[in-house]
Amino acid sequence: MGEQQPNQWDDIFRREGEVFPEIQEDMPKVVEALKKEGVKDVLDLACGAGRHSVYLAEQGFNVSGIDASPSGIDITKSRLEAESFQGDFRVGNIYEQLPFADGSFQAIVSTQAMHHNTIEKIRMLIKEMERVLAPNGVLFITVSKEQKPGDQEIAPKTFVPTSGGEKGLPHYYFGEDGLAEEFGDFDARIWEESDGRHLCLLGKLKEKKDE
Repeated sequence: MGEQQPNQWDDIFRREGEVFPEIQEDMPKVVEALKKEGVKDVLDLACGAGRHSVYLAEQGFNVSGIDASPSGIDITKSRLEAESFQGDFRVGNIYEQLPFADGSFQAIVSTQAMHHNTIEKIRMLIKEMERVLAPNGVLFITVSKEQKPGDQEIAPKTFVPTSGGEKGLPHYYFGEDGLAEEFGDFDARIWEESDGRHLCLLGKLKEKKDE
């Protein structure tokens, strides 16, 4: 399962290019929130073909990215270079240790990506996200919330679509309470995307209390 995801997305980006040309609908207000917090350095986690990396760079942020697809990273780099932007973009599995130092980023953005595994792997990723965030770092994510009819259950709340563009890709489906619990280290606001199929979370990492 872990190997299927990166290979499948690489095939998609190599075949179809950018795939998602438009930014996520809430990204403008997320950018406002990031600027209000004085954010400069942003990690685009599972950046794909760079739709948000380019947008964030255009908004004046220093953007880095990671994605399992070499083709997606190549497209992202080409798009940024075409607009004379630079950044640290790496091919890597987001469910393994992230190749960035502790506290490297003041914000992380990740849309429609981190739900593509079992909850155990997702929890490991959440800890890594917290590690690479600076104190009081900001997080914006979107995740799947709605199971489609016919999906095959492979683990608790984890299903694999049997048809469509994401056929064979695991999806962990969150509810609002579950999402709030998994991201309990953040002061967060959660809302439903207009498509009704995804949840959004915008949060700020809580200060760690001394043991």
